[in-house]
Amino acid sequence: QVQLVESGGGLVQAGGSLRLSCAASGSGSILSIRTMGWYRQAPGKQRELVASITSGGSTNYADSVKGRFTISVDNAKNTLYLQMNSLKPEDTGVYYCNADLKLRGVVGWRTYWGQGTQVAVSS
Repeated sequence: QVQLVESGGGLVQAGGSLRLSCAASGSGSILSIRTMGWYRQAPGKQRELVASITSGGSTNYADSVKGRFTISVDNAKNTLYLQMNSLKPEDTGVYYCNADLKLRGVVGWRTYWGQGTQVAVSS
């Protein structure tokens, strides 16, 4: 069984930085990773894509975070990162890690979610 565990959230002042991590436990059962990404959900709003990265290294960012956030992955550690710089109060929300995985003994691709980590940016 694979679990995604996020860490690195917290409270920061506007203009500050945070680095989120998402580690995949049970990674020995992972045969392949198609896409990994970060989503966020602000209070009263729908969950939205922040950034994603494919197995080939192609990245995609929400317009609101381009130039400020950087997504990366350490394949050896099966860990996804999100470096967040120049944070704004509107970046506040719960950040979720997401991955499309193919596991040993499981047919097809499955989507997994982490439990979320809170990011709060004060003005």
